[in-house]
Amino acid sequence: MKYLTLEFDGNVAIVGLNRPEKRNAISDAFIEELDTVITEVNAKAKAAVIFGHGPHFCAGLDLAEHVKKTPFEGVHGSRRWHEVFARIQRGKLPWFGALHGAVVGGGLELASSLHVRVADATAFFALPEGQRGIFVGGGASVRTARLMGVSRMTDLMLTGRSIDADTAERWNTVNYVVPAGEALAKAVALAKHAATNAEISTYAILHALPRINDMATEDGLFVESFIASFTATSPEAEERLNAFLSKRAGKVTNPNG
Repeated sequence: MKYLTLEFDGNVAIVGLNRPEKRNAISDAFIEELDTVITEVNAKAKAAVIFGHGPHFCAGLDLAEHVKKTPFEGVHGSRRWHEVFARIQRGKLPWFGALHGAVVGGGLELASSLHVRVADATAFFALPEGQRGIFVGGGASVRTARLMGVSRMTDLMLTGRSIDADTAERWNTVNYVVPAGEALAKAVALAKHAATNAEISTYAILHALPRINDMATEDGLFVESFIASFTATSPEAEERLNAFLSKRAGKVTNPNG
């Protein structure tokens, strides 16, 4: 592979963005390679982690390539990003992000398609498209806006400012903030834990929760009742519930000690 690395730690796939000389900027060829890697990950893993080689996670769209495109070519490129990132967000297994350095533009769009994001203290986030005379095209108007809210995304796009990891956590853009250099280890640990979940529960979490979030309240509650009943009657759920009742499974821990 030219733009990505892939290794497996047990049943967790670890995908590295490997274009550090370009701050892991995303080109058309990069997207196609990511699509191929997703297929392999789906076949071999139960959870996945994505991180960036070099000093940055991803600085976004490869502008040198984009500026040469016609408007219609730009539309096709944008839709291809949507298609590939959707294979992550609405796929069969959970994806965790280890974010450091620049998480900018298309890099933030890629991160927004992941299910859980871990940022280290060096990470910074921005959507500078407005300063470049363009608009977001990799899904940010849907995914990123739903994480941080339209008002905050509008702020980033109008002002071109960047925010640090602590602010990103307050804005619900990342789930964890860790010291510099520790994001990958944390993301892998979380992925390994998620990989032990019942497959049917994981699938429901990944696919039902975002759809229920888009529903009216009563519609969401109605759908929830069916999913809860369906998952609870699976053989794996029965085994896990009996393990808990017979004290063979651990209880929820108190984070306060």
